[in-house]
This record gives sequence, C-alpha cells and structure tokens, in this order.
Amino acid sequence: MSLSLVRLNVAGEPRWAVRSDGEDRPLPVGLDDLLQLPPDEARSVVESAAAAAPVEGELLAPIDNQEVWAAGVTYERSRDGRVAESTEADVYTRVYQARRPEVFFKAPAARVVGDGSPVGVRADSPWNAPEAELGLVLDATGAVFGYVVGNDVSSRSIEGENPLYLPQAKVYERSCALGPGIVPAWAAPEPPFRIDLRVERAGATAFEGTTSTEQLTRSFDDLASWLTAALDFEVGVVLLTGTGIVPDESFDLKAGDVVTIDIEGIGSLTNPVIQVGRDLTT
Repeated sequence: MSLSLVRLNVAGEPRWAVRSDGEDRPLPVGLDDLLQLPPDEARSVVESAAAAAPVEGELLAPIDNQEVWAAGVTYERSRDGRVAESTEADVYTRVYQARRPEVFFKAPAARVVGDGSPVGVRADSPWNAPEAELGLVLDATGAVFGYVVGNDVSSRSIEGENPLYLPQAKVYERSCALGPGIVPAWAAPEPPFRIDLRVERAGATAFEGTTSTEQLTRSFDDLASWLTAALDFEVGVVLLTGTGIVPDESFDLKAGDVVTIDIEGIGSLTNPVIQVGRDLTT
C-alpha cells in the first residue's frame, strides 16, 4: 500500500491529507505541527487519518513554512559537471573530497512550486539544467521524517562564470519544485533509491538519465548533521541531497520543455518550463 502526505487546496484553503490507494484523507494537523512531534506520535497522527472521510482538492506544493536547503557536489557526476562548466574548477574538486559538504539555501516555502506548476529558467542565463534530487524532510530535531522528489533548477552559465554567483544561479523565481507528496520514512522502501530524469521538447525526448542514491558520497545523516550543526529549524526543513544526473554541454533546458523526475518508491514530479526575470546583461 502506497502512502504519502499531500497538501491540497480544499475550497480555497490549504489542507494536509494522507494519500493512500488513490484517496486523500485529511490530517488533523499541518506539516509544521507534525514535524515538531516525537517520531512515534507523528506516525500515530498520520495513521489515525485512515478513519477520516475522503476529501478532494487541487494538489499544492507539499510544504508549509519549511525552508528548502540543498547540498552540492555529492555525486562524482556532479563534481565532473561543475568542473567542466567552471572557471574555478579546483573549488569543486576540493569540496567533493572535503569533510564539510557544500550546503546552500535554495528557497523559502513561498517560492516552492508543486507538481504540475511551471519551473523557471532565468532570462539572463544561456545555459540551464534541471537537477533531479531526493529531498530529505527533516523534523525539528534534524532526524529524517520522510522523503520527497525535488528539482533544483539551476543556471550552469551563471555559476560557471564565478562560484560567488552561486546564489544567483540557484535562487530565483520558480527555481525549486517539490512533489507530489512526502513519503514518511516508515512507509518508504529501504534506500538506495533509483532516480530517473526525462526532459520532453516538442513531444520528443530531449534528454534522459538515471542515477541512484547509492552513488552519493555522503550519507543522509551526515548531510543532515552538517545542515543542523549551527541552525535550528523549529518546524523542520527540506534538504535536497544533490544530483547525479548532469547533462553534457550540448543540452540547455528551455522554456516550453517538460521535466519529469521519478524516484522509485517516492513519486513522480512533472513541471513545464517557463522563462522568468529579465536580462540585464545585454
């Protein structure tokens, strides 16, 4: 039996529900409250929703007030891609080998889009890429509560020009997608997880790739520990774990494309692509 936590628009109000076997049953609390509970209590709240009457609503991004952070250069393929694009290639080789990972802020909750909503590529970036990633949903103590599919859309040209431009390459309108729902750790298959990425353009496959979290050079607990070493997250946090699928230099994500990310046992996230912002470089 599949089980996930989804956020719905029910009669104009956001409402959390447990999705199981095609039905959505309302939760008595939201994600903010759930991630502050001890693990056993949180599980009890989720499982007790099975007795509620089903509800219907439009799917929203599965997030309340959580921040989204991300880890970079956690796969060998990611390191190679960063080295190839960057004018400062040694930076990425050193962080790949270092004890301390690269961890950066990705998005506040209000800027996260859900399944079916458009993701963006910057108008001032001639080279862009989707980044298919497993997201860890951490509770208020920093423990892994569950998993979610994520897309860390990025400008490869801006980051490659100068590593100090990382925030502009990563943080902009519609650059972060999560969905369709959160699979609690107790309901998920045992890691590792297979990750598939497909980009469709004009009805044909423009790019596809596959990886596995088995290829991660760092454990989930290690990444979570570094994020929470000097930061408290009272309502939990989402941590994207990096990408092992990096298109080569010939591929550029464009407006009109459709990106689909499938993570085995977690879900499928699909987003059309639009252009955002304005170009100040010309």
